[in-house]
Amino acid sequence: MISIMKAERLKWKKTFIPKLVWLAPIVAILLTAVLMGGKFFQSGAYNFWYTMLLPGALTICCTLVVEKDAKLKYHSILAMPIDLKKIWFGKILACSAWLLLTTLIFFVSITASGILFGTSYSLTSSLTGSSLIFLTLLWQIPFCLFLATKLGTYMAILINLVGNIFGVVAFADGEFWYSVPYAITARLICPTLGILPNGLLVPEGSPLLSMSVIVPGLLIALAWFALISYFTARCFQKREAK
Repeated sequence: MISIMKAERLKWKKTFIPKLVWLAPIVAILLTAVLMGGKFFQSGAYNFWYTMLLPGALTICCTLVVEKDAKLKYHSILAMPIDLKKIWFGKILACSAWLLLTTLIFFVSITASGILFGTSYSLTSSLTGSSLIFLTLLWQIPFCLFLATKLGTYMAILINLVGNIFGVVAFADGEFWYSVPYAITARLICPTLGILPNGLLVPEGSPLLSMSVIVPGLLIALAWFALISYFTARCFQKREAK
């Protein structure tokens, strides 16, 4: 599996993916610095990051991973004496490593920037928030890879971005947030970082500050990741017969 991941990463060398890993967090930091700054800098940066910029960058990364093989009509993969499910899981793991790296870059950047603009969060709270964002967005990797193989780059980007926006706006602070995977990240950020989906701070005494949602929400998001990875791998395996 490690060799498959390395092979996937080699394909990225002449693509936008390596640049996107650091460009996305830097854009989030600079955008917030220009539009907000001050004591709300960190909360504003986190809100831009998990609602729009990171899901958008992750979707682009996944579609570019698929696009590289799609241009060759998957002949290079089909000719390999390797189970296609392993190749699919290799793509998922490679994209997961990309997501982890860009999350770490954002965490370091926002921690350093907090010194300049004023720190809103403790190091522990910021690390917890970044970790939850990473873990609860993992399910989007196999989903976006699947969308890209079936519908192409532009439709995959459109569907996932609309899903993220709709899930955050319509369900994140509602009673049924757990039933919509797109809403889970925003819901867990409410108690960990005290940010509402609209970017405002959660009022004191609000039930949205309850930490009891974190473990169930995290388990649900990881369950989605496992299920989508498994079923999309089975679908990708069927290409062997084409």
